[in-house]
Amino acid sequence: MVEKLTPEERAAGLESLENWQLVNGRDAITATFKFGDFLEAFGFMTQVALAAEKMNHHPEWFNVYNTVEITLATHDVGGLSALDLKLAKKIDQIAGK
Repeated sequence: MVEKLTPEERAAGLESLENWQLVNGRDAITATFKFGDFLEAFGFMTQVALAAEKMNHHPEWFNVYNTVEITLATHDVGGLSALDLKLAKKIDQIAGK
């Protein structure tokens, strides 16, 4: 079963992520990715969707043209879990960060 991260686990996990930051007023992390155009952004989203589906852990996201904003939280535990950190690392890998 997935469990909510402790404050120590959350801090250590965030140190290993370059693009992600805590969401103000919520136990979640967020990152923004910019691409050359809509097609690149959509291709990125497609790759993230496939990875997220394999993990059965789905992001909250928003896309306008070449920009993709992603927020991760585990709704079942009411905050951040190890799944969020794992997916964030995979997303960074897909983005080439």
